[in-house]
Amino acid sequence: MKPGLITRYCPVNVLAGNAKPLIRKHYAPVVARTPFHSDGDVFDVTNPATGAVLCSVTTPSASGVNQVITDAHTIFKSGEWSRSPAHHRSSILSRLARALEARVPEFAEIETLQTGRAIREMKAQLGRLPEWLEYYASLLRTRADYVAPTQGPLLNYVQRVPLGVVAQITPFNHPLLIAIKKIAPALAAGNSVIVKPSELAPISVLEFGEMALDAGVPRGVLSVLPGFGATTGKELISHPLIKKVDITAGTATGRAIGSIVGSNLAHYTAELGGKAPIVVFDDADLAMAVNGAAFAAFVASGQTCVSGTRIIVQARIYNAFMSAFLAKVEGILQRMGDPLNPQSSMGSIIGSRQLQRIHAIVQGRASGCILAGGEPLSGVSKLDGYNFSKGSFYPPTVIADVDSSDQIWEEEIFGPIVVVKSFESEEEGITLANNCKYGLGAGIWTKDLSRGHRVASRIEAGLVWINTHHRNDPSSPWGGMKESGIGRENGLEAFEAYSESKSIIVNIASPEDARQRDDWFAEEAAGKRYG
Repeated sequence: MKPGLITRYCPVNVLAGNAKPLIRKHYAPVVARTPFHSDGDVFDVTNPATGAVLCSVTTPSASGVNQVITDAHTIFKSGEWSRSPAHHRSSILSRLARALEARVPEFAEIETLQTGRAIREMKAQLGRLPEWLEYYASLLRTRADYVAPTQGPLLNYVQRVPLGVVAQITPFNHPLLIAIKKIAPALAAGNSVIVKPSELAPISVLEFGEMALDAGVPRGVLSVLPGFGATTGKELISHPLIKKVDITAGTATGRAIGSIVGSNLAHYTAELGGKAPIVVFDDADLAMAVNGAAFAAFVASGQTCVSGTRIIVQARIYNAFMSAFLAKVEGILQRMGDPLNPQSSMGSIIGSRQLQRIHAIVQGRASGCILAGGEPLSGVSKLDGYNFSKGSFYPPTVIADVDSSDQIWEEEIFGPIVVVKSFESEEEGITLANNCKYGLGAGIWTKDLSRGHRVASRIEAGLVWINTHHRNDPSSPWGGMKESGIGRENGLEAFEAYSESKSIIVNIASPEDARQRDDWFAEEAAGKRYG
């Protein structure tokens, strides 16, 4: 290792000098009242790549959560944001986008420190986040309410109105991305928004909440409540003033939250678990398919709901694919190192608890042969001498010949683990792809676009990529089928899911006709009544 290599990508907050700390020592909820007094718990946020404590965070008490919801409801009813002109909300969202754009390098570093993900991933991902704010800012300026073609002398115009106070529960794997995907349409629609980020990675969302205030979002319109699901989260989603809950979580959590939300007759969007199949046909561009499958499987250390965890390869090219894929996996392993190193290929798992869970599933499988990986990383990196034993690192792991009834085929692992299976016919490939209770993402690799479209139409997933994977855009609906969730993020669908239609019907008949038509009990009343 060259002298000084580590300090080239040392985070700002540990460098000497008078620079503003990248991560403060302590964070409190971002709410309407300043200062926020809370008798809730305090927890530490830890860097999973080093085990070092990054900061402490104060959670709100039960009464604190209730007060935040009440304040959010009060400001919603005031109309300061909810009834403000669309162009006003649009301008503030655009201003927030520019502020975020200026801080992308800083936020990328924060995300790497709190999640252990490689800095090269976070820079690429966060660089696009301002687009979500700009998309909904633009939507506010271009969308229009409409007039329904109602019969009779009536004018029927339909508006979209905000729901009220909405709650969002976001995960650790893409802390800021998933939060902004939810926050942007909710704010655009005029709601008061309360976000509970994951206790494992809340820092970037708390920082964003404060930045939104500086950009002009009225205090109390966007609140960030850090805390635990069983306490802060449950108190939040159970409150009768919450009109919508939007979560990204595991399927079991989604079911539990859904039962609470349903009892309050609130709206519900849930992006839940996944076990994405990658179907590689024998006419696929082999190099592209290998690179695409590796990206699908191992980006974010496999900790994403659309990870390509089931690779299904047509028999004629199976051996050639596996040879190239295993070589790719070895290359990824050789370039694993300090997540803050821009050359590092893959980061850590979110923590030791998840590391142990992943390894237990790999070791407890009922079938399959481990071709690569399979043990937690220890020792030092060949890339930069980083000591893997300090953190929670698991190598890219490939398991072949897994039975489709095995847990490791059926259940979401949330780690860099892929199972590989061969197939003969197109029909068999589709059957294997759909042989799963989840239906969030899927990938197809083929040069035959007729086949690509044909197979995509039969894959049971809300997102199907052909000759690519994990592409995302503010305008593109995102969500799952089967046990992968309810509703959609992104696009016009998300905006409408954060609002509801209001139909206003005006009698435009002349006074003489109106008097005659609307006297229902007149002796001469006859003909149709439209309503």
